[in-house]
Amino acid sequence: MRAMAEADNRIDYAEVMRRLPHRYPFLLVDKAEDFVANTSITGIKNVTHNEPFFPGHFPIDPVMPGVLIVEAMAQTGALLMSKTLDVAVQDKVIMFMSIDGVRFRRPARPGDQLRMQVTVTKQRGDVFKFRGETFIDDKLAAEADFAAMVVTVDQPAS
Repeated sequence: MRAMAEADNRIDYAEVMRRLPHRYPFLLVDKAEDFVANTSITGIKNVTHNEPFFPGHFPIDPVMPGVLIVEAMAQTGALLMSKTLDVAVQDKVIMFMSIDGVRFRRPARPGDQLRMQVTVTKQRGDVFKFRGETFIDDKLAAEADFAAMVVTVDQPAS
């Protein structure tokens, strides 16, 4: 029974692909754990030297751009929303609405694992507000408050 409960709070790569519309090179969440509907989730991103941004940021001293760390937190929040609300990506998309209080504490480099701890601070219908903190080796690397909402995708006329 406990193993089943643990499996329910994990999201593997296949489920991430079903729940988020993002694809390479912009999918920035590999998997997630500690999912609690309407409450919290921890997204995981394994940073490799093969990331498409490293050749230009920076060739001699590669650093993951801070805006992409924020995007990884936002995608983690979208994953929490998608699973909580059971949003189908075929006709709905979760859009980033706002961001406040962003702080970068340490750089992310090849070989690092980002652990994005995202907590719901407020929810009203299809709008969620979050507090996100990204950790590398248990040390705070970035933090932000942000919001997202579910939007219906306009289908092209046939």
